[in-house]
Order: sequence, then structure tokens, then C-alpha cells
Amino acid sequence: MGSKTLDGEKLNRCVVVAANVPILADSLERTKQNWIAKANSITDLILQVGHSSFHLHKLAMVSRSEYLNRLVFQRGCNRGSAGDNLIIRMKNFPGGAKTFELVAKFCYGWKIDMTASNIAPLYCAAHFLEMSEDLEEGNLISKTEAFLSFLILSSWKDTFRILQSSECVSPWAKDLQIVKHCSEAIAWKAISCENERHLNMQACKSKTSNSGIENKADTWWFEDVSLLRIDHFIEVIQSIRRRGMKPQLVGSCIEHWTRKWLSHVTLGLDNVTPIPITLQLHRISTECLIGTLPTEENSVTCNFLLHLLKVGVMLKINPELLCVLERRIALMLEKCRVCDLLVKNQGDKDSLYDVTVVLRVLRFYVCGISSNPSAKIQTVGRLVDGYLTQVARDENLTMESFKSLVEALPQNARNCDDILYRAIDMYLKAHPDLIEEDRADVCRVLEHHRLSQEGRQHVMKNDRLPLKLATEFVLLEQVNMARSMTNNGSNYQRTHAQTIIRVNKDFEKRQINAQEIKMMSKDVETMKSQLLELNTCKIKLQKQLKRCIW
Repeated sequence: MGSKTLDGEKLNRCVVVAANVPILADSLERTKQNWIAKANSITDLILQVGHSSFHLHKLAMVSRSEYLNRLVFQRGCNRGSAGDNLIIRMKNFPGGAKTFELVAKFCYGWKIDMTASNIAPLYCAAHFLEMSEDLEEGNLISKTEAFLSFLILSSWKDTFRILQSSECVSPWAKDLQIVKHCSEAIAWKAISCENERHLNMQACKSKTSNSGIENKADTWWFEDVSLLRIDHFIEVIQSIRRRGMKPQLVGSCIEHWTRKWLSHVTLGLDNVTPIPITLQLHRISTECLIGTLPTEENSVTCNFLLHLLKVGVMLKINPELLCVLERRIALMLEKCRVCDLLVKNQGDKDSLYDVTVVLRVLRFYVCGISSNPSAKIQTVGRLVDGYLTQVARDENLTMESFKSLVEALPQNARNCDDILYRAIDMYLKAHPDLIEEDRADVCRVLEHHRLSQEGRQHVMKNDRLPLKLATEFVLLEQVNMARSMTNNGSNYQRTHAQTIIRVNKDFEKRQINAQEIKMMSKDVETMKSQLLELNTCKIKLQKQLKRCIW
């Protein structure tokens, strides 16, 4: 078996005929929705399958089908009459009229082609009609079962064709274990190839270490599995997990299927309101996927889980499952990178990245750290600050969303606010139309003592900041300089809280304009130079005094 999909594979087929045919017919002619068996004797049985009618002979059909035998010779609610003909209506016949045409031809002894595309409906139809060996040796159940087993055991590609053809006869295919046998065959082949490739890679490890080739070899089966419907896909995944496939590969396969089938939900391509059944199918699919995710650490990426959480919120899935996702992502935050948090929106009026889904996880994380003494909240603080610098440039990001992200973590999550200040400055630069009150609201979290000296200098020169904040920083810097200078030779004492109170009172007493702030900034620079000279002089005096003592 190759390591990639076998698109050009020749189809397996089987031609079967029935032996000991009681009635011979020349042909089965079709007129609109009617099939009529042409023979020397007239037809005496009408079988209605859906909107189609088959005019056949009782003896030909009851000799192969126990089900029809009972209906013909016993009274039943599905019987009727049309002249000398007996009418039997068969509801929910597996495969419909197309499959029943093959069954009728088999009963008349004509050759029928069995392929991977029709074997599942034909096998289910044979069981529906109870065409077993008890009636006739070589009946349809035994022939379809033999060919079905051959296909499942011998052909990777045909196994998927069987699963896809089983969709139209889903309840029967599940009850007769067609889906289970196909899933186990796929799992066995995927595991076998994966183990074989692992051994080959180990043998060739000394010759080459191309991880790209190894990853491609590990995931060769993803594309075929991603063609399956959700219920068949889940069955395959469960079979693969039972056989011991690596959790990382299982998680990657689920991600591959999800991005393919739910892409129009995650990427916002539903421009037209979908019909309710489509939304319901997406909701059920998402809930099934969450329940199937491997629980091992690093088996799925944080970014994929965020996308899945976004879809779950949009589709309003079970709140308990949303909580499961939020908790799992929150536990991964301390090992995440900024790129792991980037979940794109696609609407023209939406922000570039979906920040609401990240905000949900952050709030969940903050609620959980109170009961977790080993939480590395400062690591998450650095992660969030980096994320803020990524989203701050977005012109469509609302002030409420940005503020919520800034305030999501407690104050002890940051030792220094320099990166946070840079993110706020980037946001103000990308939103020049914000009024003074809004800019002040965004900058409310910034505090003088939590910024580095370089950060404070930048604040005092930044004309994008609200005037009140810049003024407070300049005044506080003046007070600090004055305190540093006087403390070198006086008993000047003032607490930080007293300083802030004084600055605020000074600010309320007078309105300071931008020109005054510039002058005050120059005074601060002058005071710094004087303080530096004073410290230099102090060091020289200390050295001279030391030499005199010695």
C-alpha cells in the first residue's frame, strides 16, 4: 500500500448470477417510474419502492426472499390488489429503486455487477428481504457478504467507497456492522503503515533527519479520512485510538477534518442564512468532535481549540462542552505563544482577530488561579501583553474590547508595564479619532511607578496620550528628582501616596497646556543633570575621605 491516496486505483468488481432460477425473463424494461419483467407468462406481483413500481413474478421473488414469501402468502397491512396482481408497498427499502433493480435482476438469474459503490446498499437490501441460504444455496446475502469482506480486507480505497455508499443506508449499515468493519480495517492499515514507517525512519535516522518528510509520511491517511461524514469519521477515530495511534496524530487528524468541514463556520463564509438543519448538523458535529478529542497533553494545539471554541459559541452548543474547552485552553496558556492566540475574523466590519474568544479563556483562567498556588500568572501576563501588541494595530478593534483585554488579568500579573504601555500607545496611534475622555479611559491602568525610566521618558514626550496623564507623569518625575536631590543632604521625607495626592491637587488647581508640559520636561532633564553631577561629586568626596583615613 502506498503512502498517499490512490486516486488512479482500478475499481474492484464482481459479477454474480443466481442458480436454479424458477422463471426466466427476457428483460426488465423501464417506462418512466415502472419496471416490467418481459417473459412468456404475465406478471402477477407489483412491488412499490418509493415512487417506482416493479411488475414482476411472484415465484421468481418469493423463491429468493423470505420477507416477500411471508407477505405474498399471508395477509398484511402493506398489501393491495390491482386486478390479478398483488401489490406490496415496501417502505424504507435500503438503497431505493436503484438497488432493488439489481435485486430483481438477481432473482431472475441475470448478471449483476457488484462494486465498492453499490455493495453496501445491496448487502443491506439482501438482509431486508431475508435472502439467506435457508431458501437457496448461493443466495444474495452470502454472495454480497463474501465480496464485501474481500473489498474491506484487500483495498484501502474501496473501504472508503463502501463507507461513503453506506451513508444512504446508514441505520442498516450500522446495525449490520458495515461501518464498524470498515473503520477497524482503516485503523489496522493506518497503524500498520505508521509502525512500518516508524521502523524505517529509525533505520534511516543516521542518513537523513528530514522532519518534513516524516510528518508527511505520518499524515498520508488524513485526506482520505477527512472525506467521511461525521458519524463515520468518529467511528474511524475511535477505532484508531483503540489500536494505539499516537494522540498527536489523532488530534491532528481531527483538526484536519474540522478545518475542512467546518471552514465556512470558522472563516465566517455563511453570507446567506443557512437552513436550520444545516445549523443543527454543525452543532451536533462540533459537540461530537469535542467529545472525541484526545485528552493527552499536547495532543491538540491551543489555536485549534480556540477555533473550536469560537465555532461552539457561534452555534450555541452545550454550555458544559464550552466549559470543557475553556478549561482545557486555560490550562495551556502558560505554555502558549502569541501566535497560538490569533483567531482570525473574516467580516469587513469585524476586527482582524477574534478577541472575545481569548477574553473568555482569560477570565476562566483568572477564576481558576485562586485555587492553584502553582499558577505562573506572570508568564500569562507576558503572553497577554504580547497579544495586545498584535491586536492593537487593528483599526476595527473597539475600545471596549481592547480595555477588557487590558484589564482581564490582575495587577500582580505584570512586574513592569512597559509592554502594556507600548500596546496602548499602538492602539492610540491606530485610533487617532478617540476623544480625550476615551483616551484617558484606555490609559487609566498606567501608573508611574510601574514603568521603567525609559518608559516614563517616552510618556512625557508622547502627544498621543491624554494631557492629564502626561502632566501627572511630569509632575511625579519632578517630585522624584527633587526628593532624590534633597535626600542627599537633607531630611526631606514624603511617601508615594502623599506625592500622588499633591500632584492631583496641583493639577486640579490649574490647567496646564502642552507648552507648559514641555517646559516642565526640560526642568526634569535639568534636575537629572544636576542630580548626576551631585552624585559624581559625592563619590569623589567619599574617595578622598577614604584616602585621608588610611
